[in-house]
Amino acid sequence: MGDFCKGVDLNRLPEAVKLGIYNHRAVDRFTDNHVVVQGLKPLFDRRFRRFSGIITDVIFDHFLIKHWSTFSDTPLHRFIEHSYNALWLHRQWMPAPMTDTVGRIIEHNGLMAYGSLEGVRMTLLRLSQRIRFDNPLAESQTEILKNYTKLDDGFLQFFPELIEYIDHLAIEVENAQLN
Repeated sequence: MGDFCKGVDLNRLPEAVKLGIYNHRAVDRFTDNHVVVQGLKPLFDRRFRRFSGIITDVIFDHFLIKHWSTFSDTPLHRFIEHSYNALWLHRQWMPAPMTDTVGRIIEHNGLMAYGSLEGVRMTLLRLSQRIRFDNPLAESQTEILKNYTKLDDGFLQFFPELIEYIDHLAIEVENAQLN
C-alpha cells in the first residue's frame, strides 16, 4: 500500500496497515541507498540510468522468486496464495486504484509473472506506459540480459542485508510499542 498512499489519511488506518506502510517505505529507502544497488547503476547504458532503480526493483523481484528457497522454508506457491488472500481480505483499507491493481494481480497470478524474464519484460512495458513521458523502460530487457549475472550477484549480496535490516527494524518497532 506504500505505493498507493497519496491522498490517504494514514491516521484513519489500522495500526497494522500503518506499520506495513512504514515497513514498505523503509525497504524502499534502504534499497535505494544501498551501496550494492547504487553500484549496479553504472551497468546500465546511459539512456536507462535514470530508470535503473525501477529496472533493478523489478529484476530483484525476479531474483527473489529464482532464489526463494534460499531465503524461505515456506513454499513460494503457499506464500503467494497467503499474500493474495490477505490482500483481498483487507481490501476495505485500500484506495480504489490499489484495489483494482490487486484484483488484476490476483486474477492473473501477477506475482508469479516475475519468475520469468517474459514476465519481467511485460511488467516493465506496463510500467513504461504508466509514466506520463517518453521513457525507455519497455526496451530495458536488453540491459537486463546483458547484465543478468551481475544483477543476480548483486541481489544475492544485497538481499540478506535487507532481511537483517528489516528484522532489526521490527525489533525497534516492537520495543517502541512496549515503551
